[in-house]
Amino acid sequence: MRAITKALVSVTAAVGIAAGGLATTGTAMAAPASASAQQQAVTGEVGTLAVVNLGLNTARAKNWQCWLRDTGYNPGTIDGQLGTNSWKAAQRKFRDQAGYDDSIDGIVGPNTIKALQRYLNGWLSDDLDVDGIAGPETKEAFWDFNATGC
Repeated sequence: MRAITKALVSVTAAVGIAAGGLATTGTAMAAPASASAQQQAVTGEVGTLAVVNLGLNTARAKNWQCWLRDTGYNPGTIDGQLGTNSWKAAQRKFRDQAGYDDSIDGIVGPNTIKALQRYLNGWLSDDLDVDGIAGPETKEAFWDFNATGC
């Protein structure tokens, strides 16, 4: 169990560093994980910790989540944080409508970005390169797409 706790603390610290939220990670102390968290880690039920809003603020991310929900793809909690459940819902939608043929894993990789680009091109009549890179044009189109919502 101690190894699992260390792994959870390490992952949490890495995510915090990536988000710029832990200024003193090297000296930070973490409380031991709860028995429930340890059990989740042992059984493999821990999901991806990353939130990938692709340039959306919380309000526009909520619009995306509401739109997914309202079109029949459950993103989970409407909280403005595009995490694993939101992206799994998007991947299911893209599978059905934008040629996504990768796993439904909630990870925003190049295939998910390509499907988003194809979808935005069809919906907004944009001329995005379908290259799997969430560059400025893709983020701007995603921002525009989510201007209205909930």
